[in-house]
Amino acid sequence: MSSVFKWMNSLIWKFSPCVELDTSALPTRKKVLTESVNGVSLRTKWGSCDVCVEENKVCKCDQGKDDEVMAIINENGEKHIKADSSFTHSVINMVGMLIGLGQLSTPYALQNGGWASVFLLIGLGIACAYTSHLLGKCLEKNAKSRNYSDIGQQAFGMKGRVIATTFIYMEIFMALVSYTISLSDNLTTVFAGTNIHMTWLHLSTSQILTMIAVIVALPSLWLRDLSSISFLSTGGILMSFLIFITVLGTAAVGGVKVNQPIPILQLHNIPVISGLYIFSFAGHIVYPDLYKSMKDPSKFTKVSVVSFSIVTILYTSLAFMGAKMFGPGVNSQITLSMPKHLILTKIALWATVLTPMTKYALEFAPIAMQLDHKLPSSMSSQMRMFIRGSLGSIMLIGILGLALSIPYFQYVLGLTGSLVSTSICIIFPGAFYTKIFWSQLSKPLLVLNFVLIGFGSICGLFGTITSFNSLINTIQNTH
Repeated sequence: MSSVFKWMNSLIWKFSPCVELDTSALPTRKKVLTESVNGVSLRTKWGSCDVCVEENKVCKCDQGKDDEVMAIINENGEKHIKADSSFTHSVINMVGMLIGLGQLSTPYALQNGGWASVFLLIGLGIACAYTSHLLGKCLEKNAKSRNYSDIGQQAFGMKGRVIATTFIYMEIFMALVSYTISLSDNLTTVFAGTNIHMTWLHLSTSQILTMIAVIVALPSLWLRDLSSISFLSTGGILMSFLIFITVLGTAAVGGVKVNQPIPILQLHNIPVISGLYIFSFAGHIVYPDLYKSMKDPSKFTKVSVVSFSIVTILYTSLAFMGAKMFGPGVNSQITLSMPKHLILTKIALWATVLTPMTKYALEFAPIAMQLDHKLPSSMSSQMRMFIRGSLGSIMLIGILGLALSIPYFQYVLGLTGSLVSTSICIIFPGAFYTKIFWSQLSKPLLVLNFVLIGFGSICGLFGTITSFNSLINTIQNTH
C-alpha cells in the first residue's frame, strides 16, 4: 500500500509542462528533490519529511534521513527519481488506476450493444495495452521526457505539448462532470423518500443533496499538504474496488436471478457504447509516472499486458453479470439497478457517493500549480492558498451547475470517452510513437500504427457525434 501513496504523490506534478531544478540551497552530496513547476517550488520529502507547495521555502526533514528520500540530485544537477516499484507493485498501481467510474456503465453498454460487443471491449483493452507499450518506448527513447505532455513535445514540438495538455485538462473537466452526475444519481437513491424544500431555492431534493455534498468536498481544494491529497485519491481507488466486490456479492448471494436475455448485436448503439468502453480504460496520462517509478522499466510492457488483462477480465465479468441480472432494465450505473433492501447495495451506493468526493482535490492540483506560476513571486503563501482555493471552489461550483443541468450520465460519459479518452488512449500514443520512431519502423508496424490511429479516429468521430446528438435530443425532450 505504501507504493500506492508514493505513486499518488508523484501524480501531483505529472502534468507540468517543464521541470527545472533549483539546487542552490541544497547540499552537494545528497539533496532532497526540489521541483520547479513553471516557477512553483514543489518540495516533496518522502518518509519522515513534510510536504509543502510554497514559493522559496525550504522544507526540512526530521532527523535528516537521506536514505528515505525518494529523489536525489547528482553532481551535475540532474534529477533522478528513486525507482523502487517492483513488478507486482506496478501492476497493482496500474490496475488501481484503471478500475474506476467506467466499471459502473459496462453492464449497460453490453446490454445495449449486444453480447457480441464484448469483442469491442476486449479489442479496446488490447489496443490500450499496446498504446501504453508505445508510451513506454517513447520514454525509453528520451530519458528527459517525464510525463505525457513531454512525449507530445518530443514528437511534435510545442504544438504537440499544447494539444496533449489541452486534452488532459479536457479529460479532467469532463470526467469531474461525470463524477458529479454519478454523485447526484446515487445520493438520490441513498436518501430515497427524503424531501427537502426551501422556498427561496428553486431546486429539487436531489439537486440540494448534491449541492450539500459538493460543499462538503470544497475544503479539500484548499489542502496544501500533498500527502493528504494522495490519501484522498487512494481512498477513491479503494472505493472502486469495493463497488466491484459488492456487485459480485449481489450476483452470488443477493437472490437476483441471473437469467435475463442479452441481444446478440445492436449495431446502431455501437458508436455510443464505444465511448463508454474506451473511458473504462482511460489512464494513459499517468503511465509515464508508473514507468519512471519502476525498478526495471524494461518490464513496463509486461506490466501493461498483465494489468489490462486483469481489468479486461473484470470488466467483461461485471458486464455479463450486470446484464444477465437486470436485462433491458439495467441502469447506466449498475449500482442503481441493485436491490435496494440489500446491505451490499447500500455499501455500493455509499462507495459510489464517496468516490467523486475523493477525486476533486487531486484532479484540481495541476490547475492549481499552473495558477501558482502566474501569481507574483512576492505574494504571500497565505494569499496564494486563498486564490488557489477560491478559484478551485468557483470551478467546482461551475462543474456542479453543469452536472445538474445535464444529469444524463451515460451520454456525458460516452461523450467524454469518444471525444477525449479515445484521443489520449489510442490516437495520440500511436501518432507520438510513429513520429518519434518513423525512420526505424518496419512497414508492418507502420501499417499497424496507422490502422490503430484510423480505428481510433473513426470510433472517436462517430462516437462523439452520436453521443452529442443523443445528449441534445434528451435535453430537448426533457424540456
